[in-house]
Amino acid sequence: MDPLGNSMDKCSAWIGFDPRETAAFAVAKYSARKRSNRMLPIRGLVLDQMRDCGLYRREIQERRGPAGTKILWDPISNAPMSTQFAISRFLIPFLHKDGWALFMDSDVLVIGNLMRLFADLDPTKALYCVKHKEMPDVSGVKMDGQLQVPYRRKLWSSVAIWNCAHPANRRLTLAMVNTLPGRELHRFCWLEDDDIGELDPAWNHLVDIDPAPEAGPMIAHYTLGTPDMEGRGTCSYAEEWFAELAEWASSVC
Repeated sequence: MDPLGNSMDKCSAWIGFDPRETAAFAVAKYSARKRSNRMLPIRGLVLDQMRDCGLYRREIQERRGPAGTKILWDPISNAPMSTQFAISRFLIPFLHKDGWALFMDSDVLVIGNLMRLFADLDPTKALYCVKHKEMPDVSGVKMDGQLQVPYRRKLWSSVAIWNCAHPANRRLTLAMVNTLPGRELHRFCWLEDDDIGELDPAWNHLVDIDPAPEAGPMIAHYTLGTPDMEGRGTCSYAEEWFAELAEWASSVC
């Protein structure tokens, strides 16, 4: 049992991994581990592993983006992929299968007690996330040269807690993960509105997009680019991110 009274034997956390963003992944995982119960497994969602076990079968192409930047391209969506885990995140219920599983993008800093996310979850909900408002201005090019593409429920899937055994999530099949356009998956096309529970916005605070929560964010999400990227070194919560990176580096030396 964790201090909040929840049994952790059926809970897990997954963080998207992209080899181009190893520092971001290190900060995300280190800060998540630091602020959670040691009984909570925290794993990286690695594309090559998903391919090796036959779960991920989509083709990924490489193309040239703005100013010659290399970008990943998903032919099924006819759209760019910002990261290798853009689509593979929807394999979470096939990996965990039962209980609650948290997924986070790698460009986050966990600031609050991560275990509180698992407190008082309603088992009638298939998924929980911060229900960000439509943001038509979040488009164009991010600081790492990746393209921003608007779509319905944008960024809802960037921090999400899956109720993996929920009947509504059984409607999501491996065939759908491997054949549907990404924009359909990111809007949780298999779920009704009532299936999706709402997290406090502090659990997925969009840095320099949304106003900062009065008590500060629980998870700072650097969706415009992490502080180590060109032009983002002075963004909000940059000092906290660099401090966590330094602490992690010291712990592995």
